[in-house]
Amino acid sequence: MSGQTAAEQKMAEMIVEVLNLEDITAAEIGPEDDLFGDGLGLDSIDALELALAISKEHGVQVRAEDENTRAIFANLRSLTAYVEANKSAT
Repeated sequence: MSGQTAAEQKMAEMIVEVLNLEDITAAEIGPEDDLFGDGLGLDSIDALELALAISKEHGVQVRAEDENTRAIFANLRSLTAYVEANKSAT
């Protein structure tokens, strides 16, 4: 799907790889598509796995108790923006 930035493309690739999604490619994940529910259909276990991968790859912690967690994981664009704004300078 067009409209992904380079950072969003990398995040989409991470989502597909980490969660072993077989029915969708990274390019098919729209920047504004919901990651949960009727969107990609991710669940809380997927969120935990993805948060762990993000922590390992980018040094960014996404905590379940954070009141903004739902907004962070709303879609590819919001997740990518959060990671880009908070990742460790390496």
